[in-house]
Amino acid sequence: MRASLDNLNKPERTSTKPHYVSINYRRILCVFPKYSPSFGTFSNTYPLMWGVKAFMPPQGILVAAAYLPKQWEVRFVDENIRLAKPSEYKWADAVIVSGMHIQRPQINQINAMAHRYEKVTVLGGPSVSSCPEYYPDFDLLHIGELGDAMDRLIAHIDLYPERPAEQIRFETKERLPLEEFPIPAYHLINLDHYFIADVQYSSGCPYRCEFCDIPELYGRNPRTKKPEQIIAELDAMMKSGNVRAVYFVDDNFVGDRHGAMKLLPYLIDWQKRNGYPVRFACEATLNLAQNRELLAMMREAYFHTVFCGIETPEKDALRSISKQHNLMGGMSILEAIKTLNSYGLQVVSGIIMGLDTDTPETPDRILEFIRLSQIPMLTINLLHALPKTPLWRRLETEERLNFDPNRESNVEFLLPYEQVLEMWRKVISTAYEPDFLYERFAYNIEHTYSNRLKPPRNLREISQTDILRGLWILGNLIIRIGIFSHYRGTFWKMVRTHLKVAQIENLFQVGLVGHHLITFAQECSRGEQSASFYSR
Repeated sequence: MRASLDNLNKPERTSTKPHYVSINYRRILCVFPKYSPSFGTFSNTYPLMWGVKAFMPPQGILVAAAYLPKQWEVRFVDENIRLAKPSEYKWADAVIVSGMHIQRPQINQINAMAHRYEKVTVLGGPSVSSCPEYYPDFDLLHIGELGDAMDRLIAHIDLYPERPAEQIRFETKERLPLEEFPIPAYHLINLDHYFIADVQYSSGCPYRCEFCDIPELYGRNPRTKKPEQIIAELDAMMKSGNVRAVYFVDDNFVGDRHGAMKLLPYLIDWQKRNGYPVRFACEATLNLAQNRELLAMMREAYFHTVFCGIETPEKDALRSISKQHNLMGGMSILEAIKTLNSYGLQVVSGIIMGLDTDTPETPDRILEFIRLSQIPMLTINLLHALPKTPLWRRLETEERLNFDPNRESNVEFLLPYEQVLEMWRKVISTAYEPDFLYERFAYNIEHTYSNRLKPPRNLREISQTDILRGLWILGNLIIRIGIFSHYRGTFWKMVRTHLKVAQIENLFQVGLVGHHLITFAQECSRGEQSASFYSR
């Protein structure tokens, strides 16, 4: 449960305070709501994989579960894997929920289910921290990051097990320093069920992109955990499932560059000691490309992927959305991407359409940028105004917010709505046309993957489960893509070109990720998926 808008200037505790010691025994059911299908969940890949049912574990609610009194019994259900059962609601004394704006309908459904059994409901996380008014029916609201509000909330549940007569809000006044955060309750989940594992090292971002709520929710002064904490979390993950990739969910991995430089030697040492068991990925601003010392260390730590919010290749558009840090002095966006590729980092890019600067020529310029940059995966998304952002406030002043639930975005674009929607369909369907996508993957196999660290093979222990998982994926790739897909010719051309022992893992990745991108784009063109990943 992270920071609220009011936490920007709120102090952290300067010393460790003892946690609340419970008087009574309580049973707590933590429920994480299901996501609507979207580009970023990779849901079309799950049928090809072994036991995967969800994208990544929800960090916030697992941290909250770990913070609860040790005397209490805690259960956790991720409804992206399965729905919470009536028997679990009946068992609980209180039901804790967390989620983002896009999960708002599902959050309220969980609340209604818990109230059916007269259970106390608690809601925390980014959505309620930003907009508590969205959730009038919850009993208890936790607004803000982990800290004194959580202690007061725990005390209330301990002393008052019945539902209150009216909603009670607990707002964080003093945040718990990240270095005092507990290890997420990985013992409550099976990491084998997730596409990728995740870890949080820092919180906050120094930049003020107009459309982004990160600085207002979590602050512009990035805060960090101790490197030793991250190592302990990685060790705990390895005990909770067969982890193969870990995503740093930091708002900006290099928001505190000194902190990142301090962390990386620990990650390098951990990888060496454990035989390089996982690939790392992160989010970072594109100006990461200007720090070659940091890039060299990321390569040694076995980072394979970096998500960069490029948003648009158009300079005027970047200035209009306060994204000037993408306009790096002396280095173009394309040069920055090539630099990242040279250190083995495949770039994933955010692209936003529907900006005020867009013209009818914007789709062609974006597609040309995709061709020149050779980025395989881009989150091509319609602009959506999140509450309490500079964009929201500007559009509200201009009377350009539209809350029609049948629209793909809450923004009144300067171009006609249907034209913007058609521009988006053109870009996403063309970008993920199989031949065009596989050309970009082929480029990255030759010019990016080849630059990655090659760990000693004898250090990685291959278990029987690894072998079975690999055979399962291989069989699905051959049958579902190589035989029955409409792009099977493109798939086999890639296989023939890159079928080398050292490339098998890369081919698996291309086959799995590419299948999601291609099929998701087809669903978008048929109107089966949302053009804005923030719309409901």
